[in-house]
Amino acid sequence: MIYFSIVVPTFNRPDEVVELLKSVEQQTYRDFEIIFVDGSPTDILHPVIQAFESKVSIQYFHEKKLKASPSRNYGVQKANGKYIVFVDSDCILPQQFLQQIYDFIQSHGGEIDAYGGPDEAHESFTTTQKAINYAMTSRLTTGGIRGKKKHIGQFQLRGFNMGMKKTVFDDLNGFSEMEVGEDIDLSMRLWGKGYTANLIDKAFVYHKRRVSLSKFRKQLFMHGKGRIDLYKRHSSALKLVHLIPSFFVLALVIGFVLALLNNTFLYLFTFGVSFHLLLLFLDAAILNRSIKVGIAGAVAAYVMLIAYGCGVMYNFTKRIIFGYDKESEKSIELKN
Repeated sequence: MIYFSIVVPTFNRPDEVVELLKSVEQQTYRDFEIIFVDGSPTDILHPVIQAFESKVSIQYFHEKKLKASPSRNYGVQKANGKYIVFVDSDCILPQQFLQQIYDFIQSHGGEIDAYGGPDEAHESFTTTQKAINYAMTSRLTTGGIRGKKKHIGQFQLRGFNMGMKKTVFDDLNGFSEMEVGEDIDLSMRLWGKGYTANLIDKAFVYHKRRVSLSKFRKQLFMHGKGRIDLYKRHSSALKLVHLIPSFFVLALVIGFVLALLNNTFLYLFTFGVSFHLLLLFLDAAILNRSIKVGIAGAVAAYVMLIAYGCGVMYNFTKRIIFGYDKESEKSIELKN
């Protein structure tokens, strides 16, 4: 039996797949296979896969219009590994990635149920990509609770970098049909069955995420909506920390209205926002050693907080107040 099966859902991303495969080819731990399940309208990945077949053990399946969660489930069905490793196609793996996971499993008696790992920005990333990574991981935004040892509650798996024993995945019947928040839904069902998820902080990936702030905004708005979808399935999925972006949006709106009505509030509002942006700028600039990333990071943080907060409020109104049943769906734009 192969030890690791890396399962990657993809959709119209040949350039990213090339980068991912180059990093997979460089892995120091070699007992693995990689499985691509492509939902693209055309067989666009086939030439890319063929170029690497002599270097890496690859399985490739093209299923038109297959969404991310069904793609992952399909890939696991074809997997030969004891452990399933899930990464997104827009990730680059450090050379020691699989070795870190293997060493962690061996240090825990040779068996774990599931694990998750953090993400970092690669030096080759654009300023915007580094800024988005900062916003999603900063201690000055809600991103500070993601992928950390002192994570709130049990460790929550994230689809871009997670894995589990194949028998555990099968026992959970895989990913649900959710299009947004499906990884968190899987985490909660995992905990509900008495399994545990470990954080392997050394098993990080370089995660590109979105290449523009416009797509990032739309993605975070969708994630905010997804939090309410999760709450409808799992009452414990909505905590105070998830409402912070919504409170932030409300504070901005109220502060702006008051600033229009009173000069004192205008000064306080301007000072408060300016001071917050300055903190974000300094933090992002110091962490990335770049003034450009500092400026872009502060902007990206506000985009993230506002978009996520609006998404939560929108879907809370739609699903909780007005009782709309249908869960959120990803647009074609966010699949690409």
